[in-house]
Amino acid sequence: MNAIPAASGGTDETPEVPPQRLLQRLIMPLEASPDIIPLYIEAEDARSGVSGGAFGLGGPDRTAEGGAADTPRPASHVHVDATELDDRYAVRIPARSMRSFGTYFNAFPASYWRRWTPVRSIRLSIRTAGSGQLVVMRSTARGTLQRQMSRTVAGGATEHVFDLPLNAFGDGGWYWFDAYAGDEELTILGARWTADADLARTEGSFSISMTTMNKVPYCLDNIRAVATDPDLRALLDVMYVIDQGSDRLRDHTNELAALQEELAGQLRIIEQGNIGGSGGFSRGMYEAATAGASTYVMNCDDDIVIEPESLIRMTTFADFATRPTIVGAHMFDLNNRSVLHTFGEVVDPWRIQPSLPDPAAVLGHDFSLSPLRSTPWLHRRADVDYNGWWSCLIPTETVRAIGLSLPVFIKWDDAEYGLRAKKAGYPTVSLPGAGVWHMSWVDKDDLVGWQAYFHERNRIITALLHSPYERGGRVVKESQFMDVKHLISMQYYTEAGRLMAQRDVLDGPEALHPSIGTKLPQIRSMAGDFDDASAKKDPDHYPPVHIDKPPRKGRPFTEPARTMLPAWTVKVLAKQLVKPPKARSEENPQAAIPHIDAKWWRLSAYDSALVSNAEGTQVSWYKRDPRQVRSMLAGAIGAHVELHRRWPELQRAYRQAAQHITSFEAWERTFAENPAPVRDRDREESAPATGGTGTGDATA
Repeated sequence: MNAIPAASGGTDETPEVPPQRLLQRLIMPLEASPDIIPLYIEAEDARSGVSGGAFGLGGPDRTAEGGAADTPRPASHVHVDATELDDRYAVRIPARSMRSFGTYFNAFPASYWRRWTPVRSIRLSIRTAGSGQLVVMRSTARGTLQRQMSRTVAGGATEHVFDLPLNAFGDGGWYWFDAYAGDEELTILGARWTADADLARTEGSFSISMTTMNKVPYCLDNIRAVATDPDLRALLDVMYVIDQGSDRLRDHTNELAALQEELAGQLRIIEQGNIGGSGGFSRGMYEAATAGASTYVMNCDDDIVIEPESLIRMTTFADFATRPTIVGAHMFDLNNRSVLHTFGEVVDPWRIQPSLPDPAAVLGHDFSLSPLRSTPWLHRRADVDYNGWWSCLIPTETVRAIGLSLPVFIKWDDAEYGLRAKKAGYPTVSLPGAGVWHMSWVDKDDLVGWQAYFHERNRIITALLHSPYERGGRVVKESQFMDVKHLISMQYYTEAGRLMAQRDVLDGPEALHPSIGTKLPQIRSMAGDFDDASAKKDPDHYPPVHIDKPPRKGRPFTEPARTMLPAWTVKVLAKQLVKPPKARSEENPQAAIPHIDAKWWRLSAYDSALVSNAEGTQVSWYKRDPRQVRSMLAGAIGAHVELHRRWPELQRAYRQAAQHITSFEAWERTFAENPAPVRDRDREESAPATGGTGTGDATA
């Protein structure tokens, strides 16, 4: 917050400078493992991935190699040695080498500060020891790289200050600096990006809302990460951990006791029944918003790995935002830590499906293969509709104004909240340089199985609340297509859940709160009625595969051409509805199909098949059943006809009920009606069980 006395822009003058506030500082990884080093520091010069341009004529930008602008560039052959990174805020650069800080966690996202805050100029202050050169770089929204200014450095510990304008970052672009060592080692003792402190709208604090269910080790690690970071602790009011599992944090006294002592009043564990992510996050949001101390509440999944600096940056950005703003962190893949899952998400209003704001963007971008500096689409600002609640800061003012989550258990709660907030004048920013690691769902398939119910119901509800199109655009038609795909794929348990979801939507919004704690057990209780919901660990636990004549005369399977799809679907459905399965298919599966190949156009060719799950841990035996197809197809057609016919009526009902079902009062009743279940071990303990009143405080 103090002014930094230094020469501006390379001169020897010391102008009068307003008090400065830290926006972002140079950081090195807490654990310098090779897979995450490229997110912090690189050891090679970069060239822009862009050359030439379309000049407004509609053609794509091209790379210097002549390919498309989003073509990944080869990985650098010069790697930073992990042994160099033994300090959190400083780094040693070996003689006659360079290091670039134009990386995800150390470049400054100038265009986001230009768009969402009143800041129009920033200061970069770099402390060095040794001789070499500092080069401040910037990029444009197209991804072209430009030298801003440079400075030769020498001698002992010295601070170098660069005043940098933000005016030209309207559509995108970053700032960063590169450092070149001379004949001797150059040490970067620290670097800070600052702005005039009086431009901040507020100086806030936050509470954390972390929902957990039977993931105690992950949760303890995250409590520990918060407890051991003093800068984070200085901004934290309370860390609310909403424990909805049967294996509870308080059962792990040895690990928890030390953290409780260290955090003291900053940790509060609340036990309640399993009412899903929406119920857990709503509880933490409720506690933070009613306690009156916190400016923000930070929704965080329990199974993330936190980069603590990210939470500080999100809070600082929210403080400077021109209006109260939701600020989200990006999600990196926990099992492939240089891979960014997505750079931002919007909701396609015609389909009510998540999509990327930039057509050039890709899911699962690997920074170890394509660095920030050489990937043009990463330089264009991504304006979003919402941010996933793996880590997302929400002003408590927003919570009090628009309410808590929809009572939908899981799926679509974060997207709907972002859309609702946007309508009320509270934008969302997915902030580059703020990231956490989380298990990616790219290798999962939650559209199949019990979660299909929540995907279907909550997507339709979101469309009823937010679609700008008559009768929800493409939502009803696309939902019917999905029913057909599941039916011809022999996924009858999944389809049973989808049909239940459609009927529940038609029943109206009044049942959402009463059913939030009972719907999942109801869905899971149906699993025993369906072969595709029964799984074993190994295909050898089933009869051997046998088929007399392979389909398609043994030729590879291909997706039907779009022009042929209607005729193909009618033909396949006719077979599914009328033709009885081959008798031998009841005794032996006709094929063993890996999950990656289990496409609807392939599964539809068989009467039975062994199909592995997305995680590769289990195998199910799918069996075609014409009776199920006839019954479920009739139910789906009836539900979608009714959805289409009653859409205006349902839309009015859900929109009129939205304010009530997301209100504090409605959620208070739901919290009280879903206390943490009393377990056998609780009864055996001499102390009375916690959570029986619905407040569920395990520790304070």
